[in-house]
Amino acid sequence: MSFSEQMSQLLTANNLRFLFDGLKLTLYISFVAILLSTIFGTILAVIRNQKHGPLRFIAGTYIEIVRNIPNLLWIYVIFLIFQMKSTPAGIVSFTVFTTAALAEIIRGGLNGVDKGQKEAARSQGFSNFQIIWYVVLPQAIRNVLPAIVSQFVTVIKDTSFLYSVIALQELFGKSYILMGKYAQTGQVFTIYGLVALMYFTINFCISQFSRWLSKSWAKGY
Repeated sequence: MSFSEQMSQLLTANNLRFLFDGLKLTLYISFVAILLSTIFGTILAVIRNQKHGPLRFIAGTYIEIVRNIPNLLWIYVIFLIFQMKSTPAGIVSFTVFTTAALAEIIRGGLNGVDKGQKEAARSQGFSNFQIIWYVVLPQAIRNVLPAIVSQFVTVIKDTSFLYSVIALQELFGKSYILMGKYAQTGQVFTIYGLVALMYFTINFCISQFSRWLSKSWAKGY
């Protein structure tokens, strides 16, 4: 079979639609996990950054345990022990792991904010909550934005684990299914190339947006 015949068999509207359905699921899982992780990770970072209290200990324990166990294992645990369906299990497992990672990143940003600004805000009558929300947190996020975006990119790429672990047909899972049907060397490399291009395009756009946002913030700071 010639290469052109292989491509005509592979690059049909149905097959491309099949891949894009996987891409949509990848983006859905990633978006929900990133959104939840950002919220929970910020809360954990603020709690762990307190000087004392039981909540600080709990937050620290959660972060250390989760960060030091591979995400692959969390996917297994949540899927098998809690008997969740594949998509919710994927969202929860990535939220659990990414929350801990973002908490440490944001905590580093919180510690990097000049203490003098906190004292100045306190002298103006700001409450502790107002100091964190209006003074410290915006600067902390700005300082660690590249690391946060890097974590977001990692989430999108690591969703490729989900097919091998819990048979969730996200982008990589869909491509793997196609490779079982179209096994010619040229077809396999084409499928891998398409999937790589999709991942690259999404993550490159996110990285470019992050750079643009950082420059915009730097000008207005």
